Amino acid sequence: MRGKEIFSGEGVFVEFKEREVELENGHKLKHRSEEPTELWWKLKEAIKGKKVRIVAYEAGEGE
Repeated sequence: MRGKEIFSGEGVFVEFKEREVELENGHKLKHRSEEPTELWWKLKEAIKGKKVRIVAYEAGEGE
């Protein structure tokens, strides 16, 4: 069964950042962080409180 489309968007969903941090004892540690993008927030608002089925496709570089 297919319902009506409530959201369509394309882009990066979550941005990842990684940096190396040197600790006081000289060891190095990779620090990773995630930050939601505008696409994430728009999708969140569109589906809030709804029963949904989400299918994601990876967009090609030239698309």
